[in-house]
Amino acid sequence: MKIVGVTACTAGIAHTYMAQSALEKAAKADGYQAKIETQGAMGAENELTEDEIANADVVILGVDVSIEGRERFDGKKVYETSVSRCVTEPQKVIEDAINS
Repeated sequence: MKIVGVTACTAGIAHTYMAQSALEKAAKADGYQAKIETQGAMGAENELTEDEIANADVVILGVDVSIEGRERFDGKKVYETSVSRCVTEPQKVIEDAINS
């Protein structure tokens, strides 16, 4: 299972990166590949490539604000939730995204 996603919180600082880390660690623990882009105070980091998006089985958007480049995920299975949920229950977010 290949997962890509974007995290972005209202302040664009700590929670954005905490959500990224939590999702990537939970995915690895479940035997999945994951790459999560962050969009925060520093702009977009860990940016997803077209190939990574094309090869992904599911896209997780852990966002509390509008994100740049959302159209990149058109035609993909997209699951959207809050940043806080990605931080507090990342494995459940991944499970819900896969099963949505």
